[in-house]
Amino acid sequence: MMRSTITLVLTMLIALPVSAESVTPREGWRVIQTEQSYSALLDSVRRSVTEEDMAVVTDVGPTEAAAQRGETIPGNRVLGVFRNDFAVRAVRASVPAMIEAPIRFYVTEDEDGTATLSWKKPSHVFAPYLDSGGAELRAVAEELDRIFEVIGSTAIEK
Repeated sequence: MMRSTITLVLTMLIALPVSAESVTPREGWRVIQTEQSYSALLDSVRRSVTEEDMAVVTDVGPTEAAAQRGETIPGNRVLGVFRNDFAVRAVRASVPAMIEAPIRFYVTEDEDGTATLSWKKPSHVFAPYLDSGGAELRAVAEELDRIFEVIGSTAIEK
């Protein structure tokens, strides 16, 4: 009887539809709720990255892959953004810090059809490596903070 009840509960949980959950502000993150649709915001972020002479070096998300399996989940995309000169400077300052590159933007679809743009501030991402990376890694992180803020601000205005 117990096994049947557990199986039933698990089956019901698996069958529940996935709902959009907003990303909420947390320490070291920048979270901007927008009025843009998921696809419009995603396009805006990609254009803004290019305008700031940065590059999207990774572009992944589960939404399309889930759709290919017949499942529907809210829009969810992670764009890894970096540039080679920052990579060279960061790795010279701290080899372990490069595990954090590229820094990521996160575009999520909200329940009301709008989208949220989020990212961990580069200074927050690189903070654990500042003791060994010193002033140069701090400078890289601060420059990236400014660039990511411009990208984010520009993207939400489009």
